[in-house]
Amino acid sequence: MAFKSATPTEIVPTSPEEILLTLPRRTIPGVLLHQGEIMRSYAAQAVSDSDVALQLPTGSGKTLVGLMIAEWRRRKFEERVVYLCPTKQLVNQAVEQARTQYGLTVNGFTGSNRDYDPQARAEYQNADRVAVTTYNSLFNTNPFFSNPDVVIIDDAHAAENYIGEMWTVRIQRTKQQHRALFEALSGVLQPHLDAHDFSRLTGRWDSNPEDRRWVDKLPTPVFAEIKDELTAVIDAHAEELDIRWAWSMIRSHLVACHLYISATEILIRPLLAPTWQHPPYQNARQRIFMSATLGAGGDLERLTGRRRIKRLQVPDGWDRQGIGRRFFIFPDSSLEVHDVVTLRHQLMQRAGRSLVLVPSDQQAESVREDVKANLGFATFGAEAIEESKQPFVTTPQAVAVIANRYDGIDFPGNDCRLLFIEGLPRAANLQERFIMLRMGASQLFNDRVQTRVLQAIGRCTRSLQDYSAVIVSGEELPDYLADRRRRVHLHPELQAELEFGNEQSVGTTMADIIENFEIFLANDARWDAVNNDILRKRAAAVQQPFPALGELQAIVGQEIEFQSRLWQSDFEGAVEAAEGVLGGLTDPDLRGYRALWHYLAGSAAWYGGRAGIASLDVKARGHFNHAKRAATDLPWLVKLARYHADMEAPLGRSPRLLRQIERVEGVLERLGTVTDREFNKREREILEGLASKNGFEQAQVRLGEILGFHAGKREVDASPDPWWAADDLCFVFEDHAGATNDVLDATKARQAFSHPNWIRDHVALPDNAIILPVLVTPVTKAKSGAVPHLHTVSLWEIDEFREWAGQALRTLRQLRRTFSQAGDLVWRAEAAERFEQDGMGADQIYKWLKGRIASGILQSIP
Repeated sequence: MAFKSATPTEIVPTSPEEILLTLPRRTIPGVLLHQGEIMRSYAAQAVSDSDVALQLPTGSGKTLVGLMIAEWRRRKFEERVVYLCPTKQLVNQAVEQARTQYGLTVNGFTGSNRDYDPQARAEYQNADRVAVTTYNSLFNTNPFFSNPDVVIIDDAHAAENYIGEMWTVRIQRTKQQHRALFEALSGVLQPHLDAHDFSRLTGRWDSNPEDRRWVDKLPTPVFAEIKDELTAVIDAHAEELDIRWAWSMIRSHLVACHLYISATEILIRPLLAPTWQHPPYQNARQRIFMSATLGAGGDLERLTGRRRIKRLQVPDGWDRQGIGRRFFIFPDSSLEVHDVVTLRHQLMQRAGRSLVLVPSDQQAESVREDVKANLGFATFGAEAIEESKQPFVTTPQAVAVIANRYDGIDFPGNDCRLLFIEGLPRAANLQERFIMLRMGASQLFNDRVQTRVLQAIGRCTRSLQDYSAVIVSGEELPDYLADRRRRVHLHPELQAELEFGNEQSVGTTMADIIENFEIFLANDARWDAVNNDILRKRAAAVQQPFPALGELQAIVGQEIEFQSRLWQSDFEGAVEAAEGVLGGLTDPDLRGYRALWHYLAGSAAWYGGRAGIASLDVKARGHFNHAKRAATDLPWLVKLARYHADMEAPLGRSPRLLRQIERVEGVLERLGTVTDREFNKREREILEGLASKNGFEQAQVRLGEILGFHAGKREVDASPDPWWAADDLCFVFEDHAGATNDVLDATKARQAFSHPNWIRDHVALPDNAIILPVLVTPVTKAKSGAVPHLHTVSLWEIDEFREWAGQALRTLRQLRRTFSQAGDLVWRAEAAERFEQDGMGADQIYKWLKGRIASGILQSIP
């Protein structure tokens, strides 16, 4: 008979945790105590709320909790439920876990919706099966999942970039298909950038790490001025590019967006993703966010675009107990760079399988080539394990190398016991980087950065019995994890692991590190004795909250209201919401963020003034002025004075000096803040170089860099010795370190005199730049034929220069002791004051050198 039998009625328990007991094919006996506790809390407190957040630590079984709640709601309320994961690999993993461990059948959806299985489609539409898919399957312009009743977002802490992509246009200079558009947009931007910034944008810069770190934002009045031209340029290219869908989402709402630039990309996006504009997400009866950490500063609301989210906190006991055991190793604390690579080889050989996380494709390729050449192990990229991890976990000697992804890849148990993390950028995109570095508002991202770190270090510890070694190297992350000032905000278990790992990594040898790793890997009685030390440290550790979280949580609803109003071009409503945000920002630690919101309020008012609302034109001037007063150590805000003739003059210190201090921050971060080793090495290179004849010029370049100048030296015909540039002020040197007599000849004088011409032709500087040639020499006399060329050349006696350089380095060493991270406005103010006092700022150097004209100091002789 062809007729189908009636589908039997499904059992609907009173609480989600009881669902598992109705699944006869499960291979686990039941839910764990903490899992049952949070599911009961959900059933009792949050079933009817539109937005709910569940906090469960990484590796504590979030997937089980999420899928049981999904299945319970599907049965009880006959709802269409979509369970979202960040990546295809996690979709496949969740589906497999549901089938093999829980005995639950769910349908996975990956790839194009054209290729979805027809039966799976029907089962979702009829609410017969839970759908598991990626964020991108819901957050796109034409989703199959157009009408879900419930959306469950796993790893919600990772949602911002996945969700935000829908409203983010990224044009990358290094991406072949983007190059024509990037060049065209660079032409639109060029009239509004100074020469040096334009050279950085277009990739025509010297190999200075500060250029790679550079980020800037086009001020709103400039963005408005070029909006139509920019739109026409992007329209002409977008249809054939991968940005076309994101561009279609923001094209008509550019007044609500911002344009950021760096040495590698141009980014256009709104401050917050306008998720309320996406019906499949907005119209769901309930959105459930699952995260390892929910924070208390409103970050989850900012990430997801929801004004209010009900939080169900982590079950009792997890505030002390962590997931698994990690043995941290910081090789940079004791080993030289080449020894760190050798150590990596040694540990990989002993572990068999290992995972390497790096911040870029270029670094990933470098690691893969190194592994193949020196170990001969099989290597796997993210794509190779996207469908299944089996090829990797069944290969005895293998290395998975993953670029720019610090979550979404799990290796529990014996899958992998060795994790390398080589650098972890604090900022995930240009907007975050700009707010942290240029606006001094890193407090906004404290929770977010910490969560990224926790996700990265937890890739190989996914359950209570798991254990893995975590090798931390590269820029930023070692300092972040080893810094006591940051550690106090971490979970007590992690504080203890980090303190132990740091102690074991300082003042040790490669042989000792390898021996300790072998003991850890064996996980026998020898490690049990060591582990007791970590447990004692855990018992003594206390987790402290980040500052100002209460204020940040209280204002998040107004922040979202601001973005919503601006998206609709309701400028009056946007200004009112921004002023509501400002009313709640009173903590001194948030003055950078307060300055940002004055700027945002002023920008919205500026648009309103242009639209004919006279009262908003007045408010624009007021908020732009307040922005500068709120944080006088932010040089970026000085640019606002260009757009209103009656704005107040810049307050406080020279913007040139503040930009110099910003660059010093970047240098200190690269040299590391936890140990003195790299700073000591750089200091020694400079002092020894300045004391020598052959190394003087290179040392002078390094000195300029560490003092925050754009410093360079090119070995080409007729080029000068090093130059130091700070915005529109440049010092170009003619060094005479190897002088064999006491007299300057005419040839050397002519060279110094002509150097400004070379600089104007070869170095990107503003047309009105002041270029001062400086003669650094031990001589006290000049030939009479040399004197006419020295009337515009300054003299810096070489021993005086060396003494000044030594004092400058001592000042930097003192400032470095209180430096924690870029964007700290308190430190920035202290550093600017010391630079002024000790004559290290570009303005102070210029003033001093202008009083030392060579023709008036050197004795003229026939």
